[in-house]
Amino acid sequence: MSVETAAQTPVHPAGADNRIVVDGATLTWRDLPELTLPEPVAALAHSARYALAAARHHAVHGTELLLSTASRVDAAMRTELRAAGFAVTELGAPTAGDPTAPAARAAESGRLWLLTSGSTGRPKRVGHTLESLTTVRGQQPARTWLCPYAPGTYAWWQVVTLSLTQPGQHLVVVEPDQLDDWPALAAEHGVDAASGTPTFWRRALHRDPAGLARVPLRQLTLGGEPVDQTILDRLREVFPAARISWIYASSEVGAAIVVHDGRAGFPVDWLDRAAPGRPTIGVRDGELVITSPYHGAGLDGPVRTGDRAQVSGDRVLITGRLDADEINVGGSKVSAGVVRDVLTAHPRVAWARVTGRRAPLLGHMVVAEVVPTGTASSPDEATPDEATLVRWCADQLPEYAVPRRIRVLTEIPVKETLKSDV
Repeated sequence: MSVETAAQTPVHPAGADNRIVVDGATLTWRDLPELTLPEPVAALAHSARYALAAARHHAVHGTELLLSTASRVDAAMRTELRAAGFAVTELGAPTAGDPTAPAARAAESGRLWLLTSGSTGRPKRVGHTLESLTTVRGQQPARTWLCPYAPGTYAWWQVVTLSLTQPGQHLVVVEPDQLDDWPALAAEHGVDAASGTPTFWRRALHRDPAGLARVPLRQLTLGGEPVDQTILDRLREVFPAARISWIYASSEVGAAIVVHDGRAGFPVDWLDRAAPGRPTIGVRDGELVITSPYHGAGLDGPVRTGDRAQVSGDRVLITGRLDADEINVGGSKVSAGVVRDVLTAHPRVAWARVTGRRAPLLGHMVVAEVVPTGTASSPDEATPDEATLVRWCADQLPEYAVPRRIRVLTEIPVKETLKSDV
């Protein structure tokens, strides 16, 4: 389906004059392409420019919208969307999309749909509004934000709604082919605030620590994956004066936990604390449970997040997904997240992933992949080998939790979601 020029003059949102750097051009929200979209629509963007144009279109017209990148929506999902009444429209595509007509239904004005990351299976649709996605309110200090996330994800909307609704909140968009070298782009355009997953930050520290240090960051935000003390400390070393925050957020419950104190986890006295307009956080049978005012449609009670949470002293730590974090080794339970944190605490390890592998007698054994510090252009002579890392783990973990195999990789893997594991 083609995108045509809209005839009507739009009423621009409050951030319409904010600067946007996208696809090699510097413009404002007002300068983005004017779209004419069917309703309801699943808009599949082939470029960040058209994704931003779709977001502005919704802010102006309230058209029922599901926004995603084309690469995240396969043929089966497109069929599901049409059956649910969405016209599937390609934005910025070199050729027209499939003109198959959707099932007929009335549009729900003002509705925004998000696709979950699919960490528990195929992505699901979660309903929101622009209001429920806009969790930063009140006057903010002027910032130039880096936006590295895939269009249509919850994290992407968090940055985009801030720029749409707040004057003085500018955007520098990282295209997929710029992901490896984003510090140069950020430094060139004066980015002083950036949000990313721990994997995103670890890759930057691993690939180009000097380039990262040249970015004049005053605000760093982490989320989307478990945030451990090591990554917080390493970022603090590079940016001693910046505010470093980690956020627990999801499509289902919105931005529910925000921590600024530089420590992994959140204070244990936040558990089961009810306050008007704020999420209530609990742990039930080792699972994080959240009741949030920023929830998706129909999720207005306690939501079981599927994430493992454990109390450690005066903090509650989120270690990973319940269905992946626990490894049963001969009847003993191992947290993959705890083993991962031990490995990444090694001064010569930039990243680690821990999983279970089937094994005779034990049922499963713990295995890991790691990326050592140093780069191909500047190798580190002290790069640890497998035996060194096994001994490091053995000094800090019970015998059954020590990885039996550790594979060394040369590069930190990353998916379109900016995550390594999901």
